[in-house]
Amino acid sequence: MATPNYGYEKRQKELAKKKKKEEKLKHKAERKVGEGAEGGAADDNDAIQPIEPGTETPAQ
Repeated sequence: MATPNYGYEKRQKELAKKKKKEEKLKHKAERKVGEGAEGGAADDNDAIQPIEPGTETPAQ
């Protein structure tokens, strides 16, 4: 019976981890680029501002 090649198995795991990490970074970069094109309005001052306690706005 042949002995297991633990070094080979370890290398394959490392390669799989590296590939998964690179894909994750790639998807993250794509999302960030997509946000820049579509979600530019999120940084504007039109966003809803939280109301601080004790400061009420007058009813209209």
